[in-house]
This record gives sequence, C-alpha cells and structure tokens, in this order.
Amino acid sequence: MTLDPVHYDGIARLAHRIDHGADERDHRAFAETVWNEFLDPLAVDGSVVLKPVDGVSRHRVDMEDVALCDPPFDSTHGLDAGTINPTIFKNGLVIDIAQAAMSATPSDLDLHRSRTVIATVHATDPTAHVDETWDTFDEGYSRSRAIKVPPLPRFAEGVVHALALYLAESEHALEHAVDVEDLLVLDGPLYPRGLLRWSDQHPDLATFLEEESRPKQVVQNYVRLVETFVDRDVPLCGFVKNPATRVITRAVKSNDGDAPWADDATFFTRILERGSYVDDVDGDRWERDTDSLTYTGWFRSRGGVDRPLSVEGEALGVDRKLEAEAYEVTFFVVYDPRDDLLYRVEAPYAFVREERWREQLTMQILQDVAIAHGPPTSIEKADELARISAAEKRSLRETLEQSFDTVQRRSYDDKRWGDDFDR
Repeated sequence: MTLDPVHYDGIARLAHRIDHGADERDHRAFAETVWNEFLDPLAVDGSVVLKPVDGVSRHRVDMEDVALCDPPFDSTHGLDAGTINPTIFKNGLVIDIAQAAMSATPSDLDLHRSRTVIATVHATDPTAHVDETWDTFDEGYSRSRAIKVPPLPRFAEGVVHALALYLAESEHALEHAVDVEDLLVLDGPLYPRGLLRWSDQHPDLATFLEEESRPKQVVQNYVRLVETFVDRDVPLCGFVKNPATRVITRAVKSNDGDAPWADDATFFTRILERGSYVDDVDGDRWERDTDSLTYTGWFRSRGGVDRPLSVEGEALGVDRKLEAEAYEVTFFVVYDPRDDLLYRVEAPYAFVREERWREQLTMQILQDVAIAHGPPTSIEKADELARISAAEKRSLRETLEQSFDTVQRRSYDDKRWGDDFDR
C-alpha cells in the first residue's frame, strides 16, 4: 500500500516540530573557519592526524576545459572485485566468493579475460577441510583458490565477505602489476578499509585482526602492491565513490568544536560547493554553480583506519621494505556539482610527495570525472568485468547446495525481498 495523503501530510508535519539548530549560513561559515584555521596541521591530543602536503588549498576548473585537455597518462588500468555476498548453509558453512578483474584503456582483451577467484569458508564443524591450493581455469587465463577462515561465529558473514573481496582484489593486482604501464586506479580505497575498521568495531574482531594470519596476509598484499609500483615508478591510486571518513569531524569535536556535519564528506562538500543565495518567494535560496569541478589540495592522513599504514602505525606487523612514510595514505577530494557528489582519491605518499605525480594524478582524475560525469571509465569498466549478476548469484548458490548436499539457510527477508537483497 502507498501512504494515504492525509497520512503523508501527518508525517511531513513532524518536520515543523524539529529545531535543526543553526541555519545554513552558519554551517558554511563554521566550515570555512575549520578549513582556514584547523587543518595545518590537524591534531588530537598532541598527535597529528591530518596535514597538507603542500599547503591548505582548494581549486576550481572549468568542466569543458579540463575535458578537452590532453590526458596526463597514455593508458590507465582499473581494478575491481565483486562477490556473491555471504551465504549461510544449513550444514553450518558460511561462504562468500569474490572475483577480481582488471580493465585497460585502451582495451586489452586478454587482460579483460583474466580473473582471480577467491572463496572464503567459515565452518562450524571442526572436521571440515578446505583444499587451499591454487587452481587455474579458462585455458590458464584465470586462477582460483578456496580458503578456510578461523572460527568467529558471531561475525562469520562479515569476515568471509571482507577476506574474499580484498584477497581477490589484491592477488589480482599483484598478478597483473606488470601489465600496468602508466596508472592503476583501484575501485575503492588504497588499503582494505573495511578490514582495518575491525579494530574499532568489536573486541573480538580487533583480536582476530591482530592475531590471525589471514588479515595480515591481506594487508601484506597491499603493502607489496605499493612497493611493486614504487619500484617500477608507476603510480597507483584508489577512487572512493562514497567517502565516509570522520577524522576531521571527530577531531573538531574532540577540540571542543561542535561540528554540524555527520562526516568529513559533508564538511568538504560545504567547502567546495560554489554558488550564492538568491531571492525566492519563500526567502533566500542557495543556488549552486554547476559549470566547474572544485577540488582540494592533497592531505596526508594518519587518523582513523589510515593510522595502521602511517608512520604512527605498525601495519599489523607486516614488514615494510620502504621507509614508513612512503605507505601513508594521502588524498584529495573532488566535488561534482552536477550531481552534488563528492569523491575521494587516495594514493601512497611515496608518489604524492613528488609534485609531478600530484599534478598528473589530479588532472587525470579531474578529466575522467568531467568526461564520465562520475567515476573514471577505467574503474567502471573493471566494475562491469568483476560484477556477478543476481541471476548468476542464484545459480552459483544452487550449485553450492548441490555440491554440499544441503540447502541455503533462508530468512523471512529472503522471502520478502528475494535472495539477492543487500545484506
């Protein structure tokens, strides 16, 4: 049923009972204060969590002008991984399967054909066994591996999902690093943020992260990936479509500031959105300019989940062959006013400390966003290659049911929304 108009109006009237605090002008003014006075550097309890690489700065570039520029890189590669989502079976197995793929622009059909497939398995039966040796298929173009995850029943679904996703992505990136000649763009953050966040989510997950070998293997893969690209003098970066960090927001609040935004993306949006207040029938109305992309300079981040790979962190005990600062997460953000969306671009400090790489990475991403009206084509192509469709997910689960002589454990949500609702 849809809402009856009288019910809709009754719900909408609730807004009049909520005082949302300071008005929009005050929020923008406070964001400007934080931008101008807090970030060079940003510290919490005497420890620097964020500082600019080359001064706090923001810029704008005409959308059409940047789209028509010569690209800084002759070729770009994108990398992404997709999963079937964690699946629970009645025999106690919890499984997720991920496949990673790499795209190339200009296209490389042999590279597009290649896949790395990882299945992660959590078993409640201690006698369950998994053959963890690598296997090849598709005439040697692709390879696969199954991995047993140490028991952690309460978080089994999240653990099998994160390990499958990040192992597939990092293994595929390492396997095909030699194919990248100019630039690799990861679809997502530079490091496995979803896994590194475990330390803040629950004591059991934090212990698992610190003591078990599987998470360390994942982090080690990303560390080796950075080292490989630094050795080859070929840059890599991560393109984050939905940035949700809170390093600045938490720091402002810890310093007795009342940050009127939910996360850092909202803060940067206020800083980068251009426009003006115009007269309207109901009073002043904000009107956004949409002819230019706006973006910040680069920052070094040592707060939140970026800390483990900074000079302040231990990288989960993984040996680092370069100086510690080379691995630090640096980022800039770009705001696209056409969709009112903000993107975060991450790269290791080993590249960003050089002005030539900062400029080339910045201009490449700006041009890609301007032309694609969204994320770069390289990672959109990788997303298409790695994606597992809803029909394919159902078929794979049915195949697993037959192989295990069991059935998937279903809930009412499966009946209501279908087997492939977003868990």
